[in-house]
Amino acid sequence: MKVGVVLSSGGGRGVFAHTGFLLALEKLGVEIGAIAGCSAGALVGGVYASGTDLHQWAQRIANVETNDYWAPDSWARFIWQMAVRKGRGYTGISGNTAAIDFIRSNLTAQTFETCPIPFYSLATNLTQGGKTLFSSGDLAPRIMASAAMPVLYRPVEIDGEFYSDGATIKLASTEAICCRHKLDALIVHHASVFREGPEGLEHALRQPWSLVEILYLLLYRKRPWYLSNQAIAVHHCRCGCGVPVVVIEPDLPEISWPLSDGGVKVQMIAKGQTEQLLGPHIETLRTAPERLTTIASE
Repeated sequence: MKVGVVLSSGGGRGVFAHTGFLLALEKLGVEIGAIAGCSAGALVGGVYASGTDLHQWAQRIANVETNDYWAPDSWARFIWQMAVRKGRGYTGISGNTAAIDFIRSNLTAQTFETCPIPFYSLATNLTQGGKTLFSSGDLAPRIMASAAMPVLYRPVEIDGEFYSDGATIKLASTEAICCRHKLDALIVHHASVFREGPEGLEHALRQPWSLVEILYLLLYRKRPWYLSNQAIAVHHCRCGCGVPVVVIEPDLPEISWPLSDGGVKVQMIAKGQTEQLLGPHIETLRTAPERLTTIASE
């Protein structure tokens, strides 16, 4: 059976959560036929699709340093940009070179075309005013294009156009890798934090880096159609192929920006929950995915 994987956005927590999820799939013996990712999901999915060993990657992020991926401007430069230039042309606190270099150093294949597993990275095209699903070219900048959180990072320029965080894969017709690759099933791992209303704002204002939390509220305010607030559920692709879409929404602790202690714990929890939720249905997934509709009622 050909099984595809979709990895959501989710900030630092998503990076660890998706790593744990893929480790669980590896343990369960699920062979992945294609991967699509957005933001944190693009990073983890791209690294894995490139052929990098998951355990090597897990060790790398467990020991990551903030300056590996985050190079903010000095206070003097920031104040000069705000006070003297009044913010004109200032598009982000940090450049993206360090993050792109970090991504590149963890890739085995360096281009989409040479990945052992077909891979797609979703980013927001600021120049054209829409979304772009990358599937060719140099991996590292196109992964970062999907993960460049507005305000925190300056947009990534690719072929004269500018890109930032893709926010959410909604499985629209342009994003449905199950249709592109004639997959038998699709597994979505959704690790984004979702809060709305006054309670969501109050929570954001209580957190370190409240600005980032408010950005999360704005970016992830629209939930994809396949989410149902259940730990595991099954839907079907609406774009033509009708394959079962297994959606896992893990219950995970939060991690504040920048990445801080707690990432390894998130990874372990995500791995354990995936094994617990998907394990009882793994044989059905392998042999008769059309019967996966029973998961939601169990």
